[in-house]
Amino acid sequence: MNKYFKMTTMAYLIFTSMVLGMMLYAGIVVTSVTFNTHLYVGAELLTQFQEGQVMTENFLRLSYVVNVLIVIVALYEGYKFKKFERDNVTLIATFFVLATALLFSQYYIPDIIAMQAMGEEMTKSVAFLNTHKGSELNSKIFALSLLVLIVQNMRKACK
Repeated sequence: MNKYFKMTTMAYLIFTSMVLGMMLYAGIVVTSVTFNTHLYVGAELLTQFQEGQVMTENFLRLSYVVNVLIVIVALYEGYKFKKFERDNVTLIATFFVLATALLFSQYYIPDIIAMQAMGEEMTKSVAFLNTHKGSELNSKIFALSLLVLIVQNMRKACK
């Protein structure tokens, strides 16, 4: 592995790890704080619908970073695939990272925003609840796949 590719690999690992951290932080910390604002300000200032709108804005901004990740993962893993530096675990993890990242940024976020635009009653519908559950499951699969991809690349980089 030449010097420049090692530096590229380090930058790739740092960026993918940062995105994983962002996803975990948004999913674990930001959601619990956003949907429990009454505990921190001592009064019901926001409705659950308004808290959902704030949360959606957080995830919308996160989706911009996820879109950058899609391009970087496709380029880096595509280059390694072309150079015959591949294994089945990395290939499968890459597929799941790309598929779930695209679902997150191009399907779930726009769909949830569109449903929220229809009003508070729409967010109480079965369609919205199913979409929301699907996005949560998708985010968990994304995080796990990204972790596997990071570990696989670290294993290879440390050889």
